[in-house]
Amino acid sequence: MTYLLYIALGLAAGILGGMFGIGGGSILIPAMVFLFGLTQHQAQGTSLAIMIPPIGLLAALRYWQAGNVKLGMAGWVCLGFFIGGLLGAHLVQGVPDLYLKRFFGVFLLVVSLRMILTK
Repeated sequence: MTYLLYIALGLAAGILGGMFGIGGGSILIPAMVFLFGLTQHQAQGTSLAIMIPPIGLLAALRYWQAGNVKLGMAGWVCLGFFIGGLLGAHLVQGVPDLYLKRFFGVFLLVVSLRMILTK
């Protein structure tokens, strides 16, 4: 069951990443902290491990050496993110630029307020 939640997170991050060009810092890290209870360090390290195929190998290695990477979680979320990125990129093509810009701004505002106002 946990693996399905990880894949769902990867799908959501991939879809939003494909739509808005964002991922780790604005989607994965807050989700791993608020939904899965990881520490900020663990969330950052795990997010970097998720991004290993395209970026972050050396940074993720350093986080892993410090014990701040959940490898199993990173692998499953990566799978969902891979598929979700394609879906998000496909879905957003018909959205007018002005609406996409507004959706992106609201999304970032909601995430930033949550990060600022919660412990």
